[in-house]
Amino acid sequence: MIALSINNLSKSYGRIKAVQGLNLEIEKGTIYGLLGPNGSGKTTTLGMILDIIKPDQGTYQWFEGKYGDYHRKKVGAILETPNFYPYLDATENLKIVDQIKGGKRNNFDDLLELVNLLHRKKSKFRAYSLGMKQRLAIAATLLGDPEVLIFDEPTNGLDPQGIAEVRNVMTEIASMGKTVLLASHILHEVEKICDHVAIIKNGKLLATGLVGSILSDDITIEVGSHDLDQLATVLSDFSNIENLSRKNTWLECTIPSDTNVEELNKFLFSKGIVTNHFVSRKRKLEEEFLEITKE
Repeated sequence: MIALSINNLSKSYGRIKAVQGLNLEIEKGTIYGLLGPNGSGKTTTLGMILDIIKPDQGTYQWFEGKYGDYHRKKVGAILETPNFYPYLDATENLKIVDQIKGGKRNNFDDLLELVNLLHRKKSKFRAYSLGMKQRLAIAATLLGDPEVLIFDEPTNGLDPQGIAEVRNVMTEIASMGKTVLLASHILHEVEKICDHVAIIKNGKLLATGLVGSILSDDITIEVGSHDLDQLATVLSDFSNIENLSRKNTWLECTIPSDTNVEELNKFLFSKGIVTNHFVSRKRKLEEEFLEITKE
């Protein structure tokens, strides 16, 4: 089942094109990352699919229209800094949110345990760290048992421990079979949490697919010899060679991470190529991301 379908969604603010013809399909049960630099249109996109911002053109549909106009009750979201009553404790704040959502809960211990706040449920919100506040907000999004959870930059401003705690909570939520949509500009956050990713920049979709295929860990090879033209021809005959290009006095290419680099060297030697430069290195995810998002 498709949890969310976006078709040609666009939004401009004067001359600024925040989102341009965005098309996406998010399947139910996936952890989907919306990855892009700050100002790339991620928050605007989330605002539109949550009916907060009116698009200039395009459409979107939740759950293939299964719930009609009541689809909002099946979606929980955090878009801004968590806001709760500072003088109330966790349980009291969650009770207010539950009442706003039309719920009739009397006990919130299961949610507080999920976000690792059960031991602090009687502490005032003002006494919480930023990470604890964010986890309480996550608990609030789960009220009403939504099928989709949306998080916009959920680890902004958190220390490493807070980031790890929020990441663990989101992973636990995903294991419950819920669909998670995470917007972030942090590459490693998306890599560690998400199984699918869409990369956007300046409101345009640049790439989409499985995280492993879009943000690969391929091996980059630098290889040189006295005749680069001949070397290029021979390299082209080796299986799985990609992105072959010339770099000053050597050639650069990528091979899958499971390829034996020694086999490539042996292959070149068997074809009469004597190398004067041969370096292999893991292609960093940062390089992959920058390559996709560069002008």
